[in-house]
Amino acid sequence: MLLAIDVGNTNSVFSVSKNKKILSEWRCSTDGNMTADQYFTWLQQLFSIANINYKEISKTIVSSVVPDSIFNLKVLCKTYFNCIPLIVGSDTCKIPISIDVERGVNVGADRLVNAVAAYQLVGGNTIVVDFGTATTFDVINQSGSYIGGVIAPGVSLSTKALHEAAAALPHVEVKRPAKVVGRNTVSCMQSGIYWGYLSLVDGIISKIKNEKKINNVIATGGLSSVFSRDTTIFDKIDLRLTIKGLVYISNFNEDK
Repeated sequence: MLLAIDVGNTNSVFSVSKNKKILSEWRCSTDGNMTADQYFTWLQQLFSIANINYKEISKTIVSSVVPDSIFNLKVLCKTYFNCIPLIVGSDTCKIPISIDVERGVNVGADRLVNAVAAYQLVGGNTIVVDFGTATTFDVINQSGSYIGGVIAPGVSLSTKALHEAAAALPHVEVKRPAKVVGRNTVSCMQSGIYWGYLSLVDGIISKIKNEKKINNVIATGGLSSVFSRDTTIFDKIDLRLTIKGLVYISNFNEDK
């Protein structure tokens, strides 16, 4: 069995798969100081609930945008699963797509993993939109090369900044308002956040399509399903896109 670990800036996802099929998936808040023992204590309880024997895990793969987390995750894999993890972005981890960006640029591990998954699922000429701490737009051309993208502030980050910068404005939930024109502070803010962010996403995707002649758009991240209600620009939504990408990359390296 494979343990795939995706460490984001806000949340981390741990997933167990067998024969390319995802069996279980769990989330926790990202903590760069969490020790290997703490990770395992938490995971062991979840394994027990899911009837998974952790001793059957024979390989692990890690994608992390938080460098401080990598050391303890390596210790976790070596100590408790008796294996050396594949680290996406390292020289020992190969990916089944090429990277065509400016020399010296390091593309985020999560963006590469999403690109791999998107190419496997829907092919080239694809934009991947990931609603995370930042909202990223990544482009894969027809031949399967990652050719760059766009990074925008995430929805939650934008609402937090609005609340912190304006003392009179509260922190509000990201949700679709009943009407565009709000009649109180909260509904006004929710309208601006929801419709404003949806316009940002639609606008960036439209410009990428025009510039690169892209056909497909696949979205991931929890808020992708929230915004899909009022746009037809997403051809596919896959909340497990990043984990699927890690499974693909693990199998690709195993076959090498």
